Amino acid sequence: MIEVSSVHHRFGVHHVLRDVDLSISERRVGVIGANGSGKSTFARLLNGLLIPDEGTVRVDGIDTREDVKAVRRRVGFVFQNPDNQIVFPVVEEDVAFGLKNLKLPKEEIARRVDAVLERYRLAHLRDHATHLLSGGEKQMLAISAVLVMEPRYIVLDEPMTLLDLRNKRLVTGIIGEIEQPVVLVTHDLDHLRGFDRVIVFDEGRVIADGPPETAIREYRQAMA
Repeated sequence: MIEVSSVHHRFGVHHVLRDVDLSISERRVGVIGANGSGKSTFARLLNGLLIPDEGTVRVDGIDTREDVKAVRRRVGFVFQNPDNQIVFPVVEEDVAFGLKNLKLPKEEIARRVDAVLERYRLAHLRDHATHLLSGGEKQMLAISAVLVMEPRYIVLDEPMTLLDLRNKRLVTGIIGEIEQPVVLVTHDLDHLRGFDRVIVFDEGRVIADGPPETAIREYRQAMA
């Protein structure tokens, strides 16, 4: 479970999140809101990319303020722009990077890299230059590099924003196949069909939280 308790966060004098209290245990949770509503800041708090100014964020009981490394092992994070996440020039090397940092045996690294490349349709690109990948392929690589680490939770911050329609559908399908619980920040409300829960942010506060049809209706009313 991910628990967010009495969280406030600021950037300078700007209050980005205000008194956020949430517990997340569902398999599929969507996070929506207008630009500047605080949803991306909220997402970054869930794996310790940001530490709240006030309040606590706990993942399986571990406080991000006290053991951020343990939290990041549990919560994988996928950025909107995969170029911010890809660090190696060759696909296979990029997927293996995090595993090497864990100092796993070479055989285990090879097994996990092979499995994730095959499962997420990148096996034919294992020796490909990462800078020559299409936008969809780059996002698939970024997702694969997170999943190969076998985190307990996956947080994705608007992963389809920079993609064309074909690649949006591809990435949406892959997200649907992920076995772990997923928290998806998105502007595309259609992607939330079948989700268990949707959380709506506005001006740093949670203004709706519930089943997709209910939360999305309240979001549309607020934006109107």
